[in-house]
Amino acid sequence: MSDYYGLYGQKVQYLASDPTDVQIGQVWYNSTSATLKVRALQAGAFVSGGNMNTARYIFGGAGTQTSTLAFGGQAGAIPPVASSESYNGSAWTNTPNLNTARLYIGGLGTTNTAAVAFGGVEAYGSPLTTTELWNGSSWTTNPTGLNTARASVTGTGSQTAGLAFGGNAPTGATESFNGSSWTSLNNMNTNRGCTGTGNLNGSIAAGSGPPTNVAVESWNGASWTTISSLSTARSGASGGGTSNTASTVFGGNSGTASMNSAEEYNGVSWTTSPATLTTARYNGATGNVGTQSSSLIMGGQTDPSYTAATEEWNGPTAVTKTVTVS
Repeated sequence: MSDYYGLYGQKVQYLASDPTDVQIGQVWYNSTSATLKVRALQAGAFVSGGNMNTARYIFGGAGTQTSTLAFGGQAGAIPPVASSESYNGSAWTNTPNLNTARLYIGGLGTTNTAAVAFGGVEAYGSPLTTTELWNGSSWTTNPTGLNTARASVTGTGSQTAGLAFGGNAPTGATESFNGSSWTSLNNMNTNRGCTGTGNLNGSIAAGSGPPTNVAVESWNGASWTTISSLSTARSGASGGGTSNTASTVFGGNSGTASMNSAEEYNGVSWTTSPATLTTARYNGATGNVGTQSSSLIMGGQTDPSYTAATEEWNGPTAVTKTVTVS
């Protein structure tokens, strides 16, 4: 037989101060402030950041929301740019150029002082294997490049423990980077360029482009497995996440227009966020920038132009709210 608590719940706690170990959904009465309070989950939101110095698209990116590096890409007409810039959480600062200007370039790294640029294409030529390392003050061409030349390649992880996967022609080739050399690993199940989030031992490959699709694969450090699909088909999206169980993907192209929507992965399924980008866009930075709850989108194409706008993603957070009756 069900008891009273099982059917109707427990009494609201009567406390002199707010509890320290509070759980989402918990309700209590604060007798000192004479207020009824509840611990709730506040929806995520996009917040405007400082504009990039060079509006660009199909470029490389690396870092976190407050320590980001952007490099290469296209800023209007061919040829591609070699310029590089760094973000500190509020403003962008120009940094020394890449040695090889290229677009559709891959990027990985967890700070704006240690990043890897790889692959891409110079203009109308064949895809490259070229790899460059950033040490916080300059770019150095690495003696060895990717094993598989490609453009539209994405990357996750750090400068000394990184992962590169996918790309065009298309390919599902996957490689790890140890700070000096690349090692070929098991291929993705579907050959494509994609949005990547995660790290060397746990990454997400989401969407495709072109054409757009909803396919998602999870990397466990050894192989790729097809998992729950995106809610909305998209290509050229950006994203944030540090594992294969927590990812956010935002923006992209629907096949006919740039997108402003975002969706989050909890390790089981994708949920569309109520938050939307102020500037709908696609083909921003390749490479994971930040975590599922704290990441960045910058630059990209806006149909019919491109942008320097930066937006910071702040994911859902637990907050204490006062209950009012009105």
